[in-house]
Order: sequence, then structure tokens, then C-alpha cells
Amino acid sequence: MLLILALCIFIAVFYCIITEKIPTPWATMLGGLTMSLLGIINQEEALEAISERLEILFLLIGMMMIVLLISETGIFQWFAIKVAQLVRGEPFSLIILLCTITALCSAFLDNVTTILLMAPVSILLAKQLKLDPFPFVISEVMAANIGGLATLIGDPTQLIIGAEGNLNFNQFLMNTAPVSILSMISLLFTVYFMYGRKMQVSHELKARIMELDSSRSLKEPTLLKLAGSIFALVILGFILNNFINKGLAIISLSGAFYLVVLAKRKPKEIFENLEWETLFFFIGLFMMIKGIEELNVMEIIGQQLVHITEGNFPLAMFSITWISAIFTSIIGNVANAATMSKIIQVMIPSFNSLGNTSHFWWALSFGSCLGGNISLLGSATNVVAVGAATKAGCKIDFVKFLKFGSIIALENLIIASLYIFFRYL
Repeated sequence: MLLILALCIFIAVFYCIITEKIPTPWATMLGGLTMSLLGIINQEEALEAISERLEILFLLIGMMMIVLLISETGIFQWFAIKVAQLVRGEPFSLIILLCTITALCSAFLDNVTTILLMAPVSILLAKQLKLDPFPFVISEVMAANIGGLATLIGDPTQLIIGAEGNLNFNQFLMNTAPVSILSMISLLFTVYFMYGRKMQVSHELKARIMELDSSRSLKEPTLLKLAGSIFALVILGFILNNFINKGLAIISLSGAFYLVVLAKRKPKEIFENLEWETLFFFIGLFMMIKGIEELNVMEIIGQQLVHITEGNFPLAMFSITWISAIFTSIIGNVANAATMSKIIQVMIPSFNSLGNTSHFWWALSFGSCLGGNISLLGSATNVVAVGAATKAGCKIDFVKFLKFGSIIALENLIIASLYIFFRYL
């Protein structure tokens, strides 16, 4: 009975998000709280669901605060003008450049940090060129998730998979980076055929952009130096976290609070401009996922997967990739990676004599990262980017995201499947 109730709540929340009957933060919060009120999870489990993922929430809060102060310096406008001038105002060349920068940054930084920095730039550029910002923002979101696949530190799911599979940085680079590169090429081709060919910018507008003086965008040089220095230290902390072991959330929050104190900002100035909608969306989603986990839905599906694929190594590899991609689109890549990792641990003893079971972890990595592009719920990156776009006047709803994201994800998952076939089977 509780299982049916939980699934009904999950479907109802999905319906509200898709149809936009109520705002998405209200939808997920009501879903999570209803599960708690009905006894699917108790208060302790609901709070545990949030505490287990506090790193994501605190990382987001810290980076939002830093990006907020950085934006006050005009550096985003400066960078936008420089990038537009570099490609002489050619819109598709601009998308290629922005996506490449996003993917490279995502490979070595947290995806959320990357998109928080890149989304405002792309929206500014689109408005300067009098173009629809949607192709710019959505391409960058896809690039962030694809770039995160390349390395161990590129995405939270990779850290989970690395820990569970006892895999190191170089192993990820050698096994997942090739798929990331191929997927990026596929993304850019698709964006070109869907949007790039139709993008037209007048010669007059291009000439006007080339004449812009980027230095006039910069203001508050003292704040720029201060924010830039602290941001650089935070990024260095992210990169070295595997060695210093301080945690991404602590590094992010430390940088944020040192910055606001040194910049002499009042709490009200900062807190009233945070993306609270995004944060409460995640809190509600975490509680709902906990409800599904407590009813052993994923374990039941996992046992069926073991039963269906037993004795068939290629089928097991492909099933892990595609099923984890589907799960990711519903419960998010972090929850999927954590759950599927347990399922793989159960599968490994049955397949040790049939092939190299360490390859299962690469199959999971492909499904989790590339499946994150299917829906708005697929990754924190998606939610943050959509929130930033909406704030800037570019509305991206669930269906609009799904239509584009599912095409990109399907192409990339096919590439990953071919890669698995030719390299591992």
C-alpha cells in the first residue's frame, strides 16, 4: 500500500512539474512532506535524506554567494564582449567556444560551479546579438554534464563510482574521457543542425559588437581583485580536494564567507539574492528519493536486473548503462550512482568468470553522466542552469528541456554503447 502511495506522489509531483500547475520548489517540497506525513518516511529519515546531501546544498550556497559578488564587478559582461569579439559575432562559433570552455571547466571543476559562471555569460551574449538565449544555455548544460564524464573529479557521480569501484583519476581519464570527447562532437553537430543554421546576426550588429569597449564594463576594481583571488583559491581547493580532503562544501562556504566579510557586505544584501527556489527544489527532491529508497524500489529492480542478465556479460554492460540513464532522468545522477553502485556490487560475483567486471563501473559512469541530460531532474547542473536562465528572462520548462535533452542523451548513449562494444566486449 505504501509503495503505491509513494509512486502516486512521485507521479503527481512529476505532473505538477511538467504542467507547471504549481512552482517546482513547491511541488517537490509538498511531495517530500506528504511522504513524511503518510508515514512512508519519518521525520528522522526525511532530515537524514537532506543531511546525506548537505554537501550539494552547501556547495551551491557558497558558489551562489561568490558568483553574486563576482557579477557585481562586471567581469561577466567583460568576458562576454571579449568572447563575442574573438569569434567576430558569429553565433554558432560562439556556441562552439562557450560549450568547449564549459566542458573543459566541468572536467576539472564541479559542474554546478561551471554552469553558475557560464550561464550568465551566454545569456548576456545572446541578448547582445538579439538571439534566443535557449540554444546557448541548453547547449552549455549538455556540455557541462558531458564534460563531467571525462574525469574522476568532473561530477559528483564520478566520485561515488570511483570510491565504490576503487578507481583512480588516470583510470577515469583513459576510459571515460574518449566518450566525453565523442559526445561533445555529437552535441555540437546536433546543435548546428537544430539551431546553428538558422542563427542570423546582421553585419551592423556584428560591427557594433566589435566596436564595444570591454573595459567599460568593469567596475569596483578592488572587489574584482578580492573576489578573483578568493575564487581562484576556492577552485584550487576543488582541484586539490582529493589530497587535502577538506570537502567541496567547506571549501565553497569558507571562500564565500571570507569574501562577504572582506567585501563588507551585509547579510541581507547577500541572502535575499540567493537562488532559494533551487535550494528548496533539491530539499524536496531528496526527501522524495529517500521515500522511494526506503520502500526498496531500486533494490527490487536491481534484483530483477541481476536475474535477467545473469550469464550474459554484454547484456549486463548495456543494461547498466541504459537503465542507469533512465533512473538518472527520474531520481538524479547522484542518487542513481549511489543506488546502482550497490546493485553492481551484487552483480560482480556472478560475472567474475565471464569478463572483467571492473568495466561495469564505466558502464555506470556513462549512464549516470550522459543520462543526466535527459530531463530537468537528471542533475543539479540542470536545475541550477534553468533557475539562472529563468531569472534572466529565458524560461526553460520541463518539456522544453526534455525535448532537446532526450535527443542529445540518446545520441550520446548510442556512442557510449558502441564504445563499450568495441573496447570492452
